[in-house]
Amino acid sequence: MSTLKIDVRSLAGSLTDAVQAMETGHAQPPRYSFSSAQALMRTLGGKRFDLIQALAGAGAVTIREAARRVDRDVKAVHGDVQVLLACGVLDKTADGKIEFPYDAVHVDFLLKAA
Repeated sequence: MSTLKIDVRSLAGSLTDAVQAMETGHAQPPRYSFSSAQALMRTLGGKRFDLIQALAGAGAVTIREAARRVDRDVKAVHGDVQVLLACGVLDKTADGKIEFPYDAVHVDFLLKAA
């Protein structure tokens, strides 16, 4: 099973892991990091996360099929898909379908008092 880890971490932490992977030759597991919990929620919150969940393990589908899976309007799903494509969470296939190339998502972040 292929799992994408989504977390909140600093750029320095991400770069440290990248350097370590290059130095050791060991690939890092798939990860998508945000600089803050607010950025994560702004990008993946609400219905976008529902869309990711519906596409996990589904393979490549049309936007119309994605909309059907989440029981939403195609135009609204199209807008969310464009955001998720732009930030790299979704992929677009050669035949124009969309794909979330993972079977599962692990979200990891800590909220604490300001």
